[in-house]
Amino acid sequence: MRRIVFQRSRILLSDEGVLHSPREVSEEVRDPHGGLLRVGPEEDAPRIVIWPDDVGAPDGARFLGLRSALSLLPADQAARVGRARQLLAWREQHRFCGRCGSGTELDQDGGVLRCPHCGLQQFPRVSPAVIVLVHDGDRLLLGRAPRFPPGMYSTLAGFVEPGESAEETIHREIREESGVEVMDLRYFGSQSWPFPHSLMLGFHARYRSGEVRCHDDELEDVRWFAREALPELPPPISIARQLIEAYLGH
Repeated sequence: MRRIVFQRSRILLSDEGVLHSPREVSEEVRDPHGGLLRVGPEEDAPRIVIWPDDVGAPDGARFLGLRSALSLLPADQAARVGRARQLLAWREQHRFCGRCGSGTELDQDGGVLRCPHCGLQQFPRVSPAVIVLVHDGDRLLLGRAPRFPPGMYSTLAGFVEPGESAEETIHREIREESGVEVMDLRYFGSQSWPFPHSLMLGFHARYRSGEVRCHDDELEDVRWFAREALPELPPPISIARQLIEAYLGH
């Protein structure tokens, strides 16, 4: 896998559902802001290639949205694609120095953007967020955002704000999104999530008190579901699904 090919936010996959690296793309193809982005510190790590908007996919391949592609790819390829997309977003969003406004330059290793005028260094951005399965015996608290596919519900989540711990974020977000209080927080695991550059910190939390009400403008519904009557759930690759399955199997 020598290249990861993007057309805007879509990924080039073969018809068999794996990453496709067409021979006709030159190794000299660069990202649109200068510098050749490499996905990882290894010399043989794949390069990021930007496919022109007005050129269709080569024979035997297709461009697929990032969410759909991640659900199809093997775990190792999905991880590489996620990292590639985050690096590309970082490069696109930091073309200029935030201190003096000069154009930034990619260093030789591709891991730092430097300002040639004032010397400011900018590293790839990572935004921590909590994602929480709230449970109460055989009931699971799930929410639905307008962007979800029809019928799908997921665990509640939110970004960590400056000065907050992950635990403080959990209490605030759950209260804001559903109106309930939680206790007995248990860390589950983490997942890099390239939408656009999140680090999801997964927790289980036990319901403490409060009546469920949809408080958050980002959600259109929040409700309890019995374990034997769950709605459509997020794809297995997501930490949201892993949180749910881990609780159901305990």
